[in-house]
Amino acid sequence: MDSQSVKTAAPTSERGFDAGKKITGRKRHVLVDTLGLMWLLVVHPANIQDRDGARLLLAGLSTLWFRLRVIWADGAYAGSLVEWVTQLRQRAPLRLKIVKRSDGASGFVVLPKRWIVERTFGWLGRSRRLCKDYETQVSHSQAMVFIAMTHLMLKRLHNKGTF
Repeated sequence: MDSQSVKTAAPTSERGFDAGKKITGRKRHVLVDTLGLMWLLVVHPANIQDRDGARLLLAGLSTLWFRLRVIWADGAYAGSLVEWVTQLRQRAPLRLKIVKRSDGASGFVVLPKRWIVERTFGWLGRSRRLCKDYETQVSHSQAMVFIAMTHLMLKRLHNKGTF
């Protein structure tokens, strides 16, 4: 699970300022599997913190995908969210594991399991329509991300010769 801040091209009431990345726009919170394929997506104004955006994203997991047991996230999701996720569902409880960077690391370091969601953002970044958020409504923005991900999956199926 991770988030990505993107600039909005047109002024809209559903945008905010992400002080950490100094971007005025929206945030995309995604939950991906170990292949990098998207399971859940929430788009909201960028001024909402990552922990609060994760609650919006994970709220639906109380009744979905009971085989899902572990969610990996970065240090921005630490704190009370870890306890909230464990109490999200009684049957088949979830665990939120925080993957932190080592203190002695300098420069770019590939973190275990964290690179998967970053790779998904890279795939989505290839779609020209998603480099900025051109949509006026959040639901349209979510639809464009799903269309780009569907296009990616269909292209991979076609290249494997399964059609």
